[in-house]
Amino acid sequence: MTVEERTGTSDPRPGPPAAVPRRAVVLGGGLAGMLAASVLVGHADEVVVLERDRLPATALPRKGLPQARHAHLMLSGGARAVESLLPGITDAWVGAGARRMALPTALVSLSAQGWIPRATGRQFLISCSRDLLDLVVRQRVTALPRVTVREGVEVLGLTGDARRVTGVRVAGAGGGEPWTLPSDFVVDATGRGSRAPHWLTGLGLPAVREETVDSGLVYASRLFRAPPGAEDFPVVSVAPAPGGALPGQGMTMHPVEGGRWLVTVSGTRGGEPSRDADAFEPFARRLRHPLAADIIARAEPLSDVHLNRSTVNRRRCFERLDPWPAGFVVTGDAVAAYNPVYGHGMSVAALAAVALREVLAGEVLADPRVARRAQRAITRTADPAWAMAAGEDIHYPGAVGERPPAAARLLRGYLQRMMRTGTVDHAVTGVLLDVMTLSAPVSRLFTPAVALRVARGPGRRPSHEPPVTAAELARVGLAAR
Repeated sequence: MTVEERTGTSDPRPGPPAAVPRRAVVLGGGLAGMLAASVLVGHADEVVVLERDRLPATALPRKGLPQARHAHLMLSGGARAVESLLPGITDAWVGAGARRMALPTALVSLSAQGWIPRATGRQFLISCSRDLLDLVVRQRVTALPRVTVREGVEVLGLTGDARRVTGVRVAGAGGGEPWTLPSDFVVDATGRGSRAPHWLTGLGLPAVREETVDSGLVYASRLFRAPPGAEDFPVVSVAPAPGGALPGQGMTMHPVEGGRWLVTVSGTRGGEPSRDADAFEPFARRLRHPLAADIIARAEPLSDVHLNRSTVNRRRCFERLDPWPAGFVVTGDAVAAYNPVYGHGMSVAALAAVALREVLAGEVLADPRVARRAQRAITRTADPAWAMAAGEDIHYPGAVGERPPAAARLLRGYLQRMMRTGTVDHAVTGVLLDVMTLSAPVSRLFTPAVALRVARGPGRRPSHEPPVTAAELARVGLAAR
């Protein structure tokens, strides 16, 4: 595998197109782009990944992914999808310092309806920094044959017309003369900032419909040193409670590599966190339960407070565009980006890569029907996460977006009762986690057996105290209540 432009001395411009009879180009070297590249390896003589940043050789932040400083959890549905694309990746993550944490066994979570019971379950999450997650995937993909990464490259637009995309126009990220990179198949994985709608109208296609739901959420994160012996403390989550008159505020604390905890707090309009380090713990203490504040009060801070406001739920309806150009597909956050609080973005990107693989199986990239089928399949992978994120966020005070129809409001009422039941009923908790980790379809929530349990309700009040053991509290310097 050749990685070009890492030192800035190579010429990224391609040779004559005839030298590469089948070239696939991926725009963006993040998680979604690398997973798409892993799929395209089986369908092209060359897969070229174009990335604006210089990609770090270790698990370090990069300019084009500022949100990496905040909590990122790879849910079991996404982890299994990545595993199917890159066998052994879970062991590689764990070997690099990540933790595979069973759900709900290793989860201390206060939902909007109460504490989730910790029982043996079917699901899990991969807990580490986003930088480590990306690094391990990047190392695996760039080691594949026929993959080339060209760093420091800015994509200016698409070439071709409304019927077919034939390549991309690119230039050095620092400027310079543009050039054209011909391609039989282009995948846009440039994330929230994707310019695909603009590029497509430039080819003569209609405008792409966009849907947004903005809760006004701001989130702030800080790294802490875990006390010796507490590196494997459960994930702690305090969810906000949408629908009331007060802003929604919550937090997540999870272990990352190097014996550290990453703590992310969040708040909607009127209740946002700040960059002030002295205000971080007090903010956590004002949440619906002070457990996380009690823990970090005894932990050593290792970083400044990093703030992020890029939390709008945004969905671009590429699947509705008619016609759709052959040879072009959009994936990852460029299709649908979610409020990061729900932790779905990376897992949906992984499921999208699996959908792309399934569509391309036995097909050739030049087939004009393939790209349209792939775009529709990728969109379907985004639907459940979009319904969950947008359906909740619209209920926060001051939220901006289209109000859900009456049927959606009835569905939300059912789900709220289900979550309330899940605070007591372990079987219902398991089904909820199956769906929330994107490991099962939403239809699983409505099977007769589950619906009967939901109709009966919890039967008793949920616990008022977090399901954490005295031994776990002792490891972080706290006494049992």
